[in-house]
Amino acid sequence: MIVVATDDFEVYHDVVAELRERDAVFTTIEPEEPLPERASILIVAADEVDSAADRFDLAESDVELVGADPGDPRTAVESALQLARGEEGRVVVGVDPGDRPGVAVLVGDTVVAAYQVPVGDVAEVVRSEVEDAPDPVVRIGDGARLQGSRLVDALEDVRVELVDETGTTPSLGAGASGVGDVLAAVNIARRESEVIEAREIDPTAGEVRRIQARSREESAENRAIDERLARRVATGELTVEEALAEHDDEH
Repeated sequence: MIVVATDDFEVYHDVVAELRERDAVFTTIEPEEPLPERASILIVAADEVDSAADRFDLAESDVELVGADPGDPRTAVESALQLARGEEGRVVVGVDPGDRPGVAVLVGDTVVAAYQVPVGDVAEVVRSEVEDAPDPVVRIGDGARLQGSRLVDALEDVRVELVDETGTTPSLGAGASGVGDVLAAVNIARRESEVIEAREIDPTAGEVRRIQARSREESAENRAIDERLARRVATGELTVEEALAEHDDEH
């Protein structure tokens, strides 16, 4: 874990802000407090490096010490995150959205986990995988707009990038059916793109009709919700079940 401990207010403020901007896992302590047992990297002001090494008795410790210059927190934070990642590299989660999205977890170039889960479970799976990572990023394909938009909203406190998924689904040979979404997620994870905080969408007529058809299938009376409710489902404001209940109340 990254620990920040400095008497320099400017360095403290800027380093903490930079770490938060990167969605890094870290903690802060007063310089006179002992280091937490899980500490692996210690960030102090550049002119405090020698005194901090003595104060925290780091000569026989595995804790890495990083000095931050006033006005340049980015360099120190990048150094700390690079140390936290170690030789294996950054944790990147790729998601191929859809009704049963593929999810791939990469550390550096190595795939360490893969899932294909219901769309409602994706956010929980992703959060579990990035929980203790120092500088994770989640890359989501831009193909399934409705599901992708909901996932972006559900991961508001994680760095998310929207990726052009053109060409990410490979050609599958005999016996490989069912793994295409997962392999696409691996390819999506390997494509860098722009950070996105929200994805505004206007549901198409076809998307609205598909939601209405689904509502008819799930309705005990074989009745579809109206277009207004279907649009609210499409934008994530309501689930199909909630829309059906509201439809029944109105009729």
